[in-house]
Formats: sequence, C-alpha cells, structure tokens
Amino acid sequence: MKWGRIVLALALGFEALGKPLVVGTNSIVADIAQRVGGEDIQVVSLIPPGTDPHAFEPTPQDLQVLMQADLILTVGAGLEEHLFPLLDLPEVREKVVNLSEGLPLLFSSQGTPNPHVWLDPLLVLIWVERMATVFPQLSPEHAPNFAAQKDAYCAELLALDRWIREEVEKIPAERRLLVTDHFALSYFAARYGFVELGAILPSESSLAEPSARELAELVRKMRELRIPALFVSPTFNQALAERVAAESGAKLVTLYLGTLTGPEGPAPDYLSLMRENVRRIVEALGE
Repeated sequence: MKWGRIVLALALGFEALGKPLVVGTNSIVADIAQRVGGEDIQVVSLIPPGTDPHAFEPTPQDLQVLMQADLILTVGAGLEEHLFPLLDLPEVREKVVNLSEGLPLLFSSQGTPNPHVWLDPLLVLIWVERMATVFPQLSPEHAPNFAAQKDAYCAELLALDRWIREEVEKIPAERRLLVTDHFALSYFAARYGFVELGAILPSESSLAEPSARELAELVRKMRELRIPALFVSPTFNQALAERVAAESGAKLVTLYLGTLTGPEGPAPDYLSLMRENVRRIVEALGE
C-alpha cells in the first residue's frame, strides 16, 4: 500500500500496470484491503497516516484519485461526512462501498452513529468478507487468491480477538474504566467488557468543543473514581489533554485510534495497532 497523498500520475501508473485501483478513505481501511487483495490490486489511502480522519481536508489531487479509482472503500457511519461532496459526485458514487452498512452500530444520545467500528476486530471480519465479495468483480481471474487471502486474514483477526480477551483478563473488572479524548473506544469497550466513563470531547468526533462545565465534571468524576489513565490519540490537542490529566491526577497514555503511524511507527498496520493499543491499556489499568 502506498502512503501519503497520491497524485493523478501515480493513479494512472496503476492503471498502466493493469491492476485495479482501490482507494480506502483512511489508512486502516487501506491496510485491511491490501491484506485481502494482495498483489492483484493496488491500494492507496486517501487520508495519509498520522492525520485525524475527522479533520482531513481533501485537495484537487485527491479528487482526481477518486475519479480514477475502480473501487472506493469507506468506513461509513458518518466518518466521511465531510467528504460527501466528493463521494456523491456522479463519477464517484457508483464506485463507493460503505463497509459498515448493516453493521450493529452504536449511537450517541443525540442519535448520531459512532464510526469507530474498526476497534472491534470481529466487526472488521465483516469488512473483510465484503471486500472479498467485491474484489472479484474487479479482477475475476484472481478470485481464488482473494478467497485464500480473506481466509488467512480472518484467521489472524480471530487470533487477535482471542489474544485481546486473554490480555483484558489481566485487568480487574472494577478497573476496566476508559476515559478518552473522544468516544472512539465504544466498540472496543462493548466487545471486551469495559465501561466508557467519559471523554474530554463528549462526542464521537474529535472536532467537538468541550464546555468548561463539561471539563470540570469530567475531572471531578476522574478524581472521585481515581481513574489511573487518560487515553488520547497523537493527533489530539495535547495541551488540553495534559491539562485534564494534571487536574485529575491521571497518567496520559497515547493510543492509536483513527490512523496508522506509517512504517516507522508502532502501529504500521491494523493488527499492530490493535495489539499496541491493548498492551498500553492493560499496562495502564492493570494492577
């Protein structure tokens, strides 16, 4: 998978290679798609690694990549809402597959869907099955390869789920309380028996703004329950996170929630991202 912004010339180069061009809207989707597609498709990530997907602003070059794509994979559930003007263009919309359509989504009290479904590996299994269904439409002669790669990756996802369950058992049940920068861990919490106690931004988006009252209430609750850790992503407002951590007495812990790090970081692919996050959660909350 290619990292960073992809210019039109590169997209045309993929076409010249005779391989279908698949665009994942973020680096996590793109990584998973490459595992299923293998060497028989070319995958690019529209949103570069290390970029908050909620804050990404597309360029004219990104639009041209979408126009050249054979298939566009979106998370759905509202994550790409700011990209709708591009994704709904007549030349683009017919190529879009919403990976989360029909999934058992979680919703906020305001009725908005939480898009962070990739933090539950068993929901990613459904993504993988969908990819393995649509990829043969792009390259029928490679259908057996897609099926084999799908089966192999699904086995890794099931092994990941078993490993997470074993690791979570190291945390006493009463300490499985999560406070984050925004409500990104809802699916993880639901799958593995955690409670999302609160978030700096009381929203499913990292672009929300907390009020002074909301911050004060969060700090009060964290102090009262002696919450040991505040989990934030690297793209979050670090000054605000440090302030909440200092006022509450919690340790600030970085998690990779919405993007991969690129090949040099601790979360270069989806499986690594999940394992690194779980290690950090267990270390922070375990006795």
